[in-house]
Amino acid sequence: MKKVKVALMYDFDKTLSPRDMQEFTFIPSLGYKTTSAFWSDVTAIAKENKMDAILAYMYMMLKKSQDNSKSIRKQDFKDLGKDIEYYPGVLTWFDRINEIGKGLGLDVEHYIISSGLTEVIEGTPIAKKFKKIYACKFYYDENGVAKWPSLVVNYTTKTQYIFRINKQILDENEDKALNQYTKEEDRPIPFKHMIYIGDGLTDVPCMKLVKENGGKSIVVYNKKKKDTKDLAQSLIEQNRANYMSVSDYSSSKEMEKLVEKIFKQMKADIELEKMEGVR
Repeated sequence: MKKVKVALMYDFDKTLSPRDMQEFTFIPSLGYKTTSAFWSDVTAIAKENKMDAILAYMYMMLKKSQDNSKSIRKQDFKDLGKDIEYYPGVLTWFDRINEIGKGLGLDVEHYIISSGLTEVIEGTPIAKKFKKIYACKFYYDENGVAKWPSLVVNYTTKTQYIFRINKQILDENEDKALNQYTKEEDRPIPFKHMIYIGDGLTDVPCMKLVKENGGKSIVVYNKKKKDTKDLAQSLIEQNRANYMSVSDYSSSKEMEKLVEKIFKQMKADIELEKMEGVR
């Protein structure tokens, strides 16, 4: 069987990593005693000015850095990526899943769709595992200093990137081709060959889009935090996601077994489609 492309799409914060990426070293470097104090400031300024929450956190990153007489350069963000922690098994997950897919005749591609920062993710050891990283970005001046948000990815705009992957129009600035009508059978990666993996309410639009178009959505939860399991359970009960799993990506654990079963179902469906109308 000719290899069929399959897309695994991930949120990043609290999906692959147990905390928001800004919390590991950046927020403490601003002088905050707790990371929750930073997020409280973000919430307050967003509410007061009716700002998008993602724009608010990007603004606060710049403002607080300036208040501390500290410029943020692109390389600084990339350096932050080195300090990020991951759920168990993440570092070896991608190669293992690729091999499982290969054995079933599937060509697996990995994508990030996150409200975190592209530059931070690019500095992580897993960055090279993704075909494309869709996340927020800053505009940088001639000295490489961050000046202004250049791309914002929030919970609703996330869905456009699923269509980009679906049609394989991956350039963020290419809108004309993205919005042109394309028959489902002519799209390089149909929805039924997609898996979206997220952790919460901000992932719901993506999870529902994939699920309702024949793909699979998985909501992960942190086994150390009961509220995350309760949320995952509610998303299943509300028919917003297909499956839930503890966020352990280690070999032979629940998450790996679940994805392998989905792959096997995809393979069976592909073979059955080929048999339709054959006498």
